[in-house]
Parts: sequence; structure tokens; C-alpha cells
Amino acid sequence: MEISSKENAAFFSNSIILPVDHSSFKSESSSSKERQSCCGGIKIFLSALSFVYFAKALSGSYLKSTITQIERRFDIPSSLVGVIDGSFEIGNLLIIILVSYFGAKLHRPRIIGAGCLIMSAGTFLIAMPQFFMGRYRYERFPSIINSTDSLSPCLQEKNQIPHSTLEKSQAKINAGCEKEAGSSMWIYVLLGNLLRGIGETPIQPLGITYIDDYAVEENAALYIGCVQTLAIIGPIFGFLLGSLCAKLYVDIGFVDLDSVTITHKDVQWVGAWWLGYLIAGVISVLASIPFWFLPKHLPKPEGRKDSSSSSEQSKFITEDNKERQKSYQQHVKIAELAKGKFLESIFSLLNFLPSLKNLFGNPVYFLYLCASIIQFNSLIGMVTYKPKYIEQQYGQTSSKTNFVIGLINIPAVAFGIFSGGLIMKKFRINVLGAAKLSLGSSFFGYLLLLSLFAMGCENSDVAGLTVSYHGTKQITHFEQALFSECNSGCVCSKNDWDPICGENGITYISACLAGCQASNGSGKSTVFYNCSCVGILKSSRSSSAVVGLCQKGNKCPKMFLYFLVILVITSYTLSVGGTPGYILLLRCIKPHLKSFALGIYTLAVRVLAGIPAPVYFGVAIDTTCLKWGSKRCGGRGACRLYDSRALRYVYLGLTLVLGTGSIFFSIAVLWVLRKRSTPQDEPISASRRGTGLTKKRKDDFVNSDHLIQTTYWPEKETRL
Repeated sequence: MEISSKENAAFFSNSIILPVDHSSFKSESSSSKERQSCCGGIKIFLSALSFVYFAKALSGSYLKSTITQIERRFDIPSSLVGVIDGSFEIGNLLIIILVSYFGAKLHRPRIIGAGCLIMSAGTFLIAMPQFFMGRYRYERFPSIINSTDSLSPCLQEKNQIPHSTLEKSQAKINAGCEKEAGSSMWIYVLLGNLLRGIGETPIQPLGITYIDDYAVEENAALYIGCVQTLAIIGPIFGFLLGSLCAKLYVDIGFVDLDSVTITHKDVQWVGAWWLGYLIAGVISVLASIPFWFLPKHLPKPEGRKDSSSSSEQSKFITEDNKERQKSYQQHVKIAELAKGKFLESIFSLLNFLPSLKNLFGNPVYFLYLCASIIQFNSLIGMVTYKPKYIEQQYGQTSSKTNFVIGLINIPAVAFGIFSGGLIMKKFRINVLGAAKLSLGSSFFGYLLLLSLFAMGCENSDVAGLTVSYHGTKQITHFEQALFSECNSGCVCSKNDWDPICGENGITYISACLAGCQASNGSGKSTVFYNCSCVGILKSSRSSSAVVGLCQKGNKCPKMFLYFLVILVITSYTLSVGGTPGYILLLRCIKPHLKSFALGIYTLAVRVLAGIPAPVYFGVAIDTTCLKWGSKRCGGRGACRLYDSRALRYVYLGLTLVLGTGSIFFSIAVLWVLRKRSTPQDEPISASRRGTGLTKKRKDDFVNSDHLIQTTYWPEKETRL
């Protein structure tokens, strides 16, 4: 993009060096205005970027909060939901390299603004299936059988069913089967999330480097910490919005709510998942507006005018930086003199591979990248299925789960990120200290996570799945276990899922499988009587049952409170290392490669963590399913019931194994930093001892592969 003449004039005037014979008053006045302009510009950009982070975090977290809703609405397994969640990262993958490498040479604020508009379009697309597919159908006995026929749930013979009722039921099934193609509308959710990923791509690499380029060096860490902290407000509102929408029926505004026979506490309930995406899309449009009015460049702070890198950063990059920088600047001048943008693009393309080689030849960058990839696999998988884990493990509703995550867990993460930036600024922690802080937060965070293995609930007592019809504890995956002597006289389907809770505290998959002979009431207040399977236990006072799952054990609510306390502490501890990690990443690379390095970092995390983690976490979680739903036209639907113990071991086990692997790479980063930073303090004393010792020490470092080299050996080069 071209810069306006006013912007060129302003930038040129800010770059002029005042002659020595000018008055000190004019010099001080000019520098004072420049400082004010710099501070004002960077703060405006900081505010706009913070709001964009809020918008993208809100839509992203809202998607996490609707995972179980989407799964039930489209009747798909967790592994397919993981593919939908990973499509966001695929969108990043498509253009991240182009944006991060070429974006730094263009108008960064306007590119971010365009990304916001694309992100809003994708968010709107996610909500579209609600307006084109049929109304949501759930399994419920009174909704299938006409109440005027006075039929019992246990149909002992098919000829007891009136012919008219059979025809109506079959017609409904056939109609549902014809509209079954509507379930493939989840593809639009996937494409919308893909578009969201494309739009979000320029925000992080271009926004963070813009701040790092034009902010005072000592304030950069605090600014980045503020952006990330304010971005956490987005997930808070995202999960709270998810909690609100989960209480609203999915077809609100399309059907009469009085005819709905289930509540938000029912296992078949689907909330108004689509409504939140419309709200998130409008917010993304508003977030794009300020960036169209921000300049391409800001005046650099006084301390950064005459240096291309910070004093600390110069310790961790090679001496040939100056030579490479001069060569780079010469190429830029040649490209600028060339006619047309095509030659400049060719020039940039030719420099891509050498820049990539330079980047991966940096051991600190490479090791930190490996540590981040493994850790993000752990964190992304854990965050994606955290709502599902809480719902299935502790028997909580979707609405309450999202409310708890948004109001308790996310603020702990925000406070942790802000604390990391504050610690970096207050104690003036260098790169080595940042690596220590990042490693310590990961170690203690995953150590606390280990205690969650002891804070789970036992399986709900479900006849034929987790207990036998006689009350014996057992886990079975055989469908024939759903049938017993007590319901042998009933004509029941093993595919139905309309759970009822017996007086004996055991859940039955359907009233028919419970052997219930009569019912009273309709919809939410239905009560079943003379249930032969409920009355066979000695503990049963009666043989009645009510609609819905039975509550889990008495210890489960207490375990849920313990889980929340440990989860908050763990989230805070892990988040403290976020800002130090970013600073470590920015300070270990050369100035002209910062945007490119962040882009490659983001690309690697998206491809190797963001895409596969939700998928294989979902596949692993699917292996713990005890009861699968069935689609109207046949085929497996969404999971109805999980094995709580197996789910706990799979979910927490995967998270801890991956987290432990990332800690080992973080230790390697710290070891390299220690090894390479130690000689920095000894060049003067070494030269006093004699040239022989200096030459020997130089040869030792020449023969080792490393990035963090001293600055007094001009012939040194960074090697792979």
C-alpha cells in the first residue's frame, strides 16, 4: 500500500538530524514533541490491537463453549468436532508465511483491519446452518406416541399399537430421514472456522512486532503483557455468552417454546449455539474500524534510533549481523529503485530460503519452538475438551460449565499473564531470567495438574452399561447387556436414548428397557409406574421412575469444588510463563527477522499443535464412550454416555505426558542460554591474559554449533 504525502512528510521530518548550531531550545522542543507523538501513536495502536485480541478471543472461546452443542445438533462424534476446531489453524496455515514475511513491508495496521473483516465473515458463516436445516428433534416417549392412545412404554406386542399411530410414527421417521442430509451442514461450520483462521492470521505476527518496533524497549514486555491480558477478557465474555445461549433452546424464535418437553438440564438439550456467532461477528466488524486510520510507521523512540537492536539482544545474535544488515539494506535500495512491484516481490522471494536457514540455525529459537509445539498440543487439547470433561465427569450442565470457566478459570489465566509481564518489568529480567521463569511456571503448573487424577467422580449407575439390572457394578460395551429378564416381555430398541431415573437411584436408557407399564403426565413432568426392572432390587421402595438421568454420588459436588480450586491455581501458574516466553522469542533473533520468526513460530504451532491436537484428543475421548446415539437413517451419531474413570485417565494423562515432554525442551533452552551467555562477561579479562588464551577460547566456540555468540569475533557466522 502507498503512504500518503502527509505521512511521508511527517515521517521524513521525524527522521531529520538537527544541526549542531541549532539552539538547544529548539532541539529539546523537537525531541519532546517526538516523544509525545511516539507515545500517543503506540498507545492508540495498543488500544486498537487489544480490542482486536478481545474480538478474536471472544469468537474463539465461544466456539470452545459450543463444542458439545454442535456435537449434539449435528449428531457427530468428538473426533469430527476436533476436525472442525482444527480448521481454524488450517486457515492460518494457508497464508501465514505470506502475511508474516511480506506483511512487514506493507501497511501493517490496514492488513490487520482487513483480517478482522474476513474473520467476521467466517463467524457469520458458522451460524448459517441454523437457518437452512430442519428443526432439532430429540428422543422423547410422549412426543412420539399420541397421548390419546393411552399406550404404555413397554409395548408387549406390536399389535397393541394402533395402526394410525404406527403410520404417523413411520411418517415422522421417513421425513426425518429425508432431511438427514441437513446434518452435513456441519461443513459450513468447518468452512466458517477456516475463514476465521485466515482473517486472524495477520493479527499476532504484525501486531506484536509493530509494538516491539515502536515501543520503548523497557516497556515492550509490559505492553505485550497488557495486550495478552486484555485479550483474556474476550474468553471471559465468550464463555459467559456461551452460558447464556446454552440456556436458550436451539430453535428459539422458530418454534413454540411451550411445546418443548425438555429442559437445559436434559442430556439431549441443545442451546441456541448460533446466536453467539452473530454477536461475535458484529464485534469483529467494529474492531476493524480503527486500523484503517492508523499510519504505516510511527516515530521510533530515542533509544532505538541509532541501533537496530537492543543492547541485550546484541549479546544473543552473531557479529555478522551488521554485515548482513548492510547487505539487506543495499538489496532493499536496489529493490526500491526497480520499476514495479514485481521485481521487489522476486527479490523478497529470493531472500526467503536464506532467512529460513538463518532462523532454524538458531538453537535457542529451534529448541524453544519444539518446547512450544509440545506444550501447545497439551494446552489446546485440554482447553478444547474442558467443557465436555466437566459435563461428563461431574454431571454439570453446559450452561453452568461455561459460566464456571468464564468467571473463574479465565480470570486466573489473565492475572497470570499480567503477572509475568509485571515481573519482567519490575525486576528487569534478562533473556536468561525469562527462560528460567518460563520453565518454572511450566514445571509447577503440570505438577499441580497431577493432583486432578484424584479429584474425579465415579460412573453414574446406568443399567446395562455401568451396572447390571441387579445392581452389580460392571462396565460393559455389549449391546445385549441392555436386555434382561425384567424387560424381556417388552418390544424395545437398543438404539433409543431417553433416560429415566428409577426410585432405586439407577438410570435406565429408556422407559421401555426399564419395563414400565404405565405413565402419567406429559413432557418434563412425566412419571412412569409399574417398572418391572426398577422393582427387582431390594432397595427399591416402589417401581416408579421420572424423566432424566439420576444424580451422581454425594461426593461428586465436593470433588467438583476441589477440581475448580486446583484448576484455578494451575491455570495461573502456567500462564505466568506466557509473557517471558514471548520476550525470549523476540530477543533471541535478529531485528529484521522478527516478523518472519513470529510467523514461522505461529505456523509451526498451528500446523503441529492446533490442527492435530483437537483431533487426536477427540479420537482418544471417543474410545471411552459407553453408549453411542443412532441417526434416523442409520449410522453412529454422537456419544450419549462416557466411562468417567477412563475419560479422566485419557484426558488428564494426554495433557500431562505432553506437558512433561515440553519441560525437557525448556530445560535444553535454558542450558544453551547458560552455556552461551557465560563467556559474554569475560572478553576483557581474557584479552588481558594473552592472545593465546583468547585464540584458544575462540577456536573452541568456532567448533561448536550455536547462535548466542560473542560480538568480538567478526569472522564468525551462524551455522545450522
